[in-house]
Amino acid sequence: MDWAGWALFGLVATVALTATLISAQLAGLTRLDLPLVLGTIVTEDPDRARVIGFLIHLCAGQGFALGYAAAFALLHRATWWLGAVFGLLHVGIALTVILPLLPGVHPRMASQRAGPASTAVLEPPGVFALNYGYQTPVVAVLVHVVYGIVLGLLLRAG
Repeated sequence: MDWAGWALFGLVATVALTATLISAQLAGLTRLDLPLVLGTIVTEDPDRARVIGFLIHLCAGQGFALGYAAAFALLHRATWWLGAVFGLLHVGIALTVILPLLPGVHPRMASQRAGPASTAVLEPPGVFALNYGYQTPVVAVLVHVVYGIVLGLLLRAG
């Protein structure tokens, strides 16, 4: 397995994903602020939360990059299109499993059933994260495909 590549290129791919997501947010295509969502698990302060969330996201990106690197090694092939396919699988799991479960464990995120008495500061993502804007699923697919392509281009298969 490409350990050195994983260590470096996992960070490169995660930064590319995050930069693309922030660009989409600044362009008004989505309200999903992943560093804020992740960081508010740890702290209420939104400025600190974004910094902490960015670091959490980098660590998670490294973990996922390890999975991509292992898959490339098992298949004895690393290509941009295989990375894109893995990115589609990755985002499929994120939108249908991880994000819907998040309100159940996030201390500052409301659930879909939260009533007016809720003190949660973050709204739940909803189905396919549509609560963060109708273009959010498209943005999520795009940024994860970019992540996979970067890893597919830069990692060695064996």
